[in-house]
Amino acid sequence: MSHFAKMIDKSLGVTSEKGVTAIEYGLLAALIALAIITAVALVGTNLNGVFGRIASTVK
Repeated sequence: MSHFAKMIDKSLGVTSEKGVTAIEYGLLAALIALAIITAVALVGTNLNGVFGRIASTVK
């Protein structure tokens, strides 16, 4: 932790960082989930087009 952050913690009387760490992990998990959902949505749309072209070619 930076000197500035430690100084603020000391002035506010913060003795534990467990809650802060849990929030950080929660935010990371939310960002990863958002990236996965976006990727799946984009790939799903593209795959639908590819399979449609393949189906029309097979006919």
